[in-house]
Amino acid sequence: MSAGHGTTRWPIELRLKKADKLLEVQFDDGRMFSLPAEYLRVESPSAEVQGHGAGQKTLVSGRAHVGIIGIEPVGNYAVRITFDDLHDTGIFSWSYLYQLGVEYEQRWRAYLEALAANGLSREPHRH
Repeated sequence: MSAGHGTTRWPIELRLKKADKLLEVQFDDGRMFSLPAEYLRVESPSAEVQGHGAGQKTLVSGRAHVGIIGIEPVGNYAVRITFDDLHDTGIFSWSYLYQLGVEYEQRWRAYLEALAANGLSREPHRH
């Protein structure tokens, strides 16, 4: 498949494992990714997380126990994921889900380092 405009990899199966808080995505190149709900939540493509321009990404903390309550297709190019903290504004394109799978190790490590550097935790804030 050529790398043209838009998506170059297509999912052939999406499986939500609510109890495990995972979204499994298998792509047409044979790669399969098990993406934790917390990871998807903190990497949401929404403006709330990514900001409205370069360098405006918000560090989301306290989502260690977040789950996914629903997934709905958006056209034929993406899914909207609804998390149990009611965040639902992120539209995850197939190419972004693929990128999140491929870059999981580096992105997760960077996230944990950013939390530590900012004195934040994956655990929810206790009131």
